Amino acid sequence: MSRNVPLHGVVAYPITPFGPDGGVDLPKLRSLVDRLLAGGVHGIAPLGSAGVLPYLSDEEREAVAEAVVSQVAGRVPTLVGVSALTTERTVHHARVADAVSIPIMAYNNPATGGLDMTPEFLARLLEIPNVTMVKESTGDVNRLHRLVQAAGEDVAFFNGSNPLALDAFVAGATGWCTAAANLIPRQTIEVYDAIRRSDLPAALRSFRRQLPLLQFLVRGGLPRTVAAGLEILGFDPGPLRLPLRPVSEAERGELKEILAGLSPAEVS
Repeated sequence: MSRNVPLHGVVAYPITPFGPDGGVDLPKLRSLVDRLLAGGVHGIAPLGSAGVLPYLSDEEREAVAEAVVSQVAGRVPTLVGVSALTTERTVHHARVADAVSIPIMAYNNPATGGLDMTPEFLARLLEIPNVTMVKESTGDVNRLHRLVQAAGEDVAFFNGSNPLALDAFVAGATGWCTAAANLIPRQTIEVYDAIRRSDLPAALRSFRRQLPLLQFLVRGGLPRTVAAGLEILGFDPGPLRLPLRPVSEAERGELKEILAGLSPAEVS
């Protein structure tokens, strides 16, 4: 089956910066997008978990999406996050999806969504003509193999579990959806490039260097860890939106040490 799959490689998930008044800081968001593009990422995905989608109003979500799409300006594909907590809103989104022709990525993240979509169910979703991609964040590499078995060898699946990045690429992932690119864009791309040229030893070396950071981000939670990392690297992300709280001083010290080992010239 031929599918329209515009994304590949490292798909970066920017955080949503806020200003002192508590509102979304769109100029700062645009600067963060430019920072990611300068790092060489292959796609930009606003309004993910890192972008605090659940904490934004509908108006803020639209403003973020419009700002990112206009700032990217077609330089790479943009993947806009959409989710709903109620059945009514979900049905509305399904009707919109049925009415448009743009490619859609289905996303399975039971840890945050509270519902586990099986590989067999995801394969059924891929029968919808414009549902062409799947993002899998269970952190179980066997699920990726099962998805290929259920949906076919040409299925375009993307890994959303940072510590599983290398295993997912080896399993055939089309890309890696990650907020780590906010902090180490070139290192995340190194893994993908090494896999593309079939240099598994180089991919393994690069992945193992960044693994402590990837583990820290998962353990500490998004977007607070990414915001702390950006501040350490000299980019002011602004305050977090409650109920999110900043990392502790001990966590910040650990993160600074990790980043110093990966990007020593940038750590302030």
